[in-house]
Amino acid sequence: MVDTTQAVYEILSRIADPEIPVLTILDLGIVRNVEVKDQEVIVTITSTYTGCPAMDMIATQIRMELAAAGYSSVRIEQSIRPAWTTDWMSEAGKEKLKEYGIAPPDKRFTIPEDGVACPRCGSNNTRLVSEFGSTACKALYQCRDCQEPFDFFKCH
Repeated sequence: MVDTTQAVYEILSRIADPEIPVLTILDLGIVRNVEVKDQEVIVTITSTYTGCPAMDMIATQIRMELAAAGYSSVRIEQSIRPAWTTDWMSEAGKEKLKEYGIAPPDKRFTIPEDGVACPRCGSNNTRLVSEFGSTACKALYQCRDCQEPFDFFKCH
């Protein structure tokens, strides 16, 4: 018999982030805990930032996927402590971001500034265009070499 907690994690590993669909919620590091008590599955998630509009959709996706797998009692708990950090992202997730055209978080650039590596050509000859990109957790950059704009996933 498959361990229930492990089976739940396997299901969660297939749920994509609605804002960055190449990442799963496990890649993003927002799943903090899975617990099974009696017949109830409790999934604890932490948003990437307070008020993230994707969290309600993610909670709904978790409920739907677990219900489809036969889990009839599912509770989603949202935890704000400790605060989410980009350190919780998986290395595979950071690589997926880069392949998707988003510069992954880099602790050298905790405050947006010029020099973030372009995910398209790899050049560090880049400039900050705006501290806010397509979502609040990203900044907008442009590569001076290939001229392409790109998002940088801000470090938290």
